[in-house]
Amino acid sequence: MTRVVKFVWKIEDTEVITEVPVSGSAGSVAERTRLAQADAGEQPWRAWGPYLSERAWGTVREDYSEHGTAWDYFPHDHARSRAYRWNEDGMAGVCDDRQTFCFALALWNGEDPILKERMFGLGGDGGNHGEDVKEYWWYQDSTPTHSWMRWRYHYPQARFPYDELVRVNAERGRDETEYELVDTGVFDDDRYWAVTVDYAKAGPTDLCMVITVANRGDQPARLHVLPTLWFRNTWAWRLPGRDHVPTITGDGDRLIGEHAGLGQLVLQGDGAPTPLLCDNDSNAERLWGLPNRTPYPKDGINDHVVAGADTINPDRVGTKGSLHYVLDVPARGEARIRLRLALTTPPPGGVPAPRLDLGADHAATVAARRAEADGFFADLAPAGASADEAAVLRQAIAGLMWGKQFYHFDVAQWLSGDPGSAPPPGRRYGRNSAWPHMNSFDVISMPDPWEYPWYAAWDLAFHCVTIARVDPGFAKEQLLLLLREWYLHPNGQIPAYEWAFGDVNPPVHAWAALKVFEIDGSRDYGFLARVMHKLLLNFTWWVNRKDVGGNNVFEGGFLGLDNVGPFDRSAALPVAGVLEQSDGTGWMAMYALNLLDMALKLAVRDPTYADIATKFFEHFAYIAAGAYQQGLWDDDDSFFYDVLRLPDGTKVPLRVRSVVGLVPLAATTTLSSATLARLPEIGARLRWFLTNRPEYAEVIGARRLAPDGRQRRLLSMVGPDQLVRILARMLDEEEFLSPYGLRTLSRSHLDKPFTVSLGGQDFTVGYEPAESTSGLFGGNSNWRGPIWMPTNFLLISALRDFAGFFGDDLLVEYPTRSGVKRTLGEVADDLSRRLIALFLRDEWGRRPIYGACELFQTHPDWRDLIAFPEYFHGDNGAGLGAWHQTGWTALVADLILTVRR
Repeated sequence: MTRVVKFVWKIEDTEVITEVPVSGSAGSVAERTRLAQADAGEQPWRAWGPYLSERAWGTVREDYSEHGTAWDYFPHDHARSRAYRWNEDGMAGVCDDRQTFCFALALWNGEDPILKERMFGLGGDGGNHGEDVKEYWWYQDSTPTHSWMRWRYHYPQARFPYDELVRVNAERGRDETEYELVDTGVFDDDRYWAVTVDYAKAGPTDLCMVITVANRGDQPARLHVLPTLWFRNTWAWRLPGRDHVPTITGDGDRLIGEHAGLGQLVLQGDGAPTPLLCDNDSNAERLWGLPNRTPYPKDGINDHVVAGADTINPDRVGTKGSLHYVLDVPARGEARIRLRLALTTPPPGGVPAPRLDLGADHAATVAARRAEADGFFADLAPAGASADEAAVLRQAIAGLMWGKQFYHFDVAQWLSGDPGSAPPPGRRYGRNSAWPHMNSFDVISMPDPWEYPWYAAWDLAFHCVTIARVDPGFAKEQLLLLLREWYLHPNGQIPAYEWAFGDVNPPVHAWAALKVFEIDGSRDYGFLARVMHKLLLNFTWWVNRKDVGGNNVFEGGFLGLDNVGPFDRSAALPVAGVLEQSDGTGWMAMYALNLLDMALKLAVRDPTYADIATKFFEHFAYIAAGAYQQGLWDDDDSFFYDVLRLPDGTKVPLRVRSVVGLVPLAATTTLSSATLARLPEIGARLRWFLTNRPEYAEVIGARRLAPDGRQRRLLSMVGPDQLVRILARMLDEEEFLSPYGLRTLSRSHLDKPFTVSLGGQDFTVGYEPAESTSGLFGGNSNWRGPIWMPTNFLLISALRDFAGFFGDDLLVEYPTRSGVKRTLGEVADDLSRRLIALFLRDEWGRRPIYGACELFQTHPDWRDLIAFPEYFHGDNGAGLGAWHQTGWTALVADLILTVRR
C-alpha cells in the first residue's frame, strides 16, 4: 500500500507544499504519516513522550556538595522529599518536551515503608560493581512518535528489601557477584504484581492510558495505585520570569492543572478514585530541620497513604496530585484503570473543565494505536526474521524510544549558583568549570534512563544508527544537537558526559552521520553539510590537543574503554612520558576517512568540497603511516599496541591484546574510478601524492577491478597482509572469538596476564570475562574480556567494507585453525548471528543474556521480556553492567535488519 501525504506550511511568508510518499500496511502508513507531519512542523507528535527520567537523584546536576559526591549529596532517601533543581523522575513517566508537567505511576503494596514512586538502586560506592538498579521493568513497545507505548514492571507483594540489598552488596567484594532483587526471594511462589501501562495518543496532546495490575500470587491481595500529575518546580529558583506557581486542583475523578505557559491540563480516571494533593516543594523539616514553605510538601501524599498523616491539602489544591485507587484483586486475577490526560482549552471563568471520554472513543483509540504499531513493526521486520527475532527487534526499538529524556543543565547557572541553592566556593574551579557556555534544554537519547540518565557522546552516535531505521529525522537532529554552539566547546571539543564534559570519547560522530545519511536514502545533503562544518572544528581540536608530539599518533585518554589498559589512561602516567594509543590513532584515521567520504559526497553537488576531500585524504595517509613509523604495529605479534614513549626516546610497547589493537581495522574506505572521474582534481592529487610521497603507498596503494570493470582503490590503515594477520587473531576462539561475538580482550591473557613494571610498580591486565574485579576508572564497567555491542558492530561494519573491496577473492580461515575458509562478508554475517543469538531462545529455550537465573529463563511471565544489557560475559554471554536497557545494545536491531535482508 502506497499513498501520498501532502503537507502545507509557511516559511516566513512563503507557502511550502511537500508531498511525501508513504508505503506499507495501514498501520505503518499511519505512523509514518505522523512522523512526516512532525518533521514538517504540521503536527507536534513528538511534543509528549516518555521524556521523564527514571533517576534524577544522584546526578551531577543535583550535586551541590563541596567535593562532588553526587550519590551521597542527593541519595534515594531524599528523592521522595526533596524538590529537584533540574529535572524530575518517575515510573512509566511521560512529560512534554520542556518538562512543564510530568505524569508517572506510584504504587504501594501495603507493606513497604514508602510509596514506590521511583526505581531503587545502589550508587557507585554502594554496589560491589558500581551503580546498579535493583528492580525489574521493561520497555515492551513504542512507536517513534510515541503514539503507542507499553511499559511493564514486576512489583513484590512482600515488603521491598531495601535494607537487605544495601547491606549484602556492601558486604560483597568485587570478586563476588552482585546481590540482586531476585536473590532475596521476594518473587518466590509468584507473589508479585505484574503492572502494565499502555499509552495511546488520540492526538499530539491527548493521551489515553490503561493501567493493568495482575495479581500473580495464589492469594487475594490489595494494591494501591496512584497515577500522579505534577508540575516541575521552577518557581523555587526565584528567578525573574520563573516565579509563577501553577496549580493542580482535585475534582472527583479528575485532576485539573493550570499553568501560565502551558494552559489547562486535565487528568481523568474511571471509577471513583480519591484525589490527593500536595506541593512539589522540599520537606525541609525532614531533610534539614528547617521550616517548610508549605504544610503539604512533596512527600505529603506518601506520608498520608503509608502512615495516615495529615499531609495532604484538605482544599485539594497543590502542584502535585494523585488519583488514589485501592484495588482488591483475586488470586491470579487482574484489574484495569482507564485514564486520559489531555491539554484542553481553558473555558470561560467559572465553567468547569471539559469531561474527557473514557468510553468508546478511549477504547477505539487504544485499539487503533496498538493495531497501527503492530503494522508498523510487521513492515519493519524482514521476511526472513523469526518470530523471536521480530520480538527482539521490536523491544530494542522500544527501549531506544523510552530512552529519550528531557535534559536540562545550564552549566553557568550551576557553577555560579542561584537564589535557591548556592554552590560551594570550589565549584568554579572543579567539575565542568571549563564549560560555562553549555546550556542544555532538550530531549536527548540517553545511554540508560536509570544507570546513565545523561547523554554520552559516543553512546548517542551509536543510538542514532538504529534510531534512523525508524525515525531518521530524530536521529539527524540528535547528531546535530551535540554540535550546536551551546554544546560544542568553543575550542571544538564535543562534550563527553555530565560527570566530566572534558573527558574524551571516541570520535564516531562522523561515522554515525554517514550511516544515518545512507539509511535515510543518501539524499539529505544539507544534513551532511551541517554536520561536516562543525566536525571540521572537532577534528582540528583533536589534532591540536591530542597529538602531543605532532607525529600523527594520538593520545586520547581512556577513550570510553575504562579499564582496558594496565593503568588509568586518563590519569597521570606512572612515569614521565607520553602514551601513544593505537585506538586513538585508529579512531583518528577512521575520522579522517569519514570526513573524506563526506566531502566526496558533497563535492559531487558542490565542487568547493573537493579541496576538503584532498585535505582529509592526505591527513589519513599521515596518520596511518604514523602508526607504523612510531611503532604501534608489532610485526612479530601481528597486532597494534599502545606504546609508552619515555623522555629519552625509549619506546615501551604495552603488549595487551585488546580491542585497542582492533580499532585500526575500522579505518577503511574505498575510492572508485567513477568517483575520481567525477572529481578529477581529487584524482590528480592522489596521483601526485603517490608519485611524490611513495612512502605512503602502503596505506593507499591497494587496487583491484570491481565486477563492473571499474578500478577501485582501498584506503586502509591495514594492508591486505596485515588484515589477514590481524584477523587470524581476532577470529581465534582462544583469543577474541566467542560463541556470542568478539571479546574485548584476548582470552590468551587468562593464562598469560600482561604485566609491566613502571616507576617501581607492577601493572597487570588479565582476562576477566564478567564484571571488573578492580576499581580502575570507577570500576563500574569492564573492558577486560566481556563482549560489547558497539565495538562489535563497528568491526562488523569494517569487515563489510573490506568485503566490498575484496569480494569473494579474499578468504580467511574462520574460526582460526578450523580449516574452513570464508569470505569477509560471510564472517560479518556469522559474527552478527552470534551477537543476535545473545537475545534469542536457544535449542533448550534459554536466552544467553539471562545466564543461570531460572526465573528469567523458564518462567512464562518473565522469559519473553527482553533486557538489553550494557555488555556480556565473554564466555557464556550473560548480561552484565547496566542491565535493563542500554541504548547502544539496541544495535542488535540493526544487525537483525541487515542479516535477514
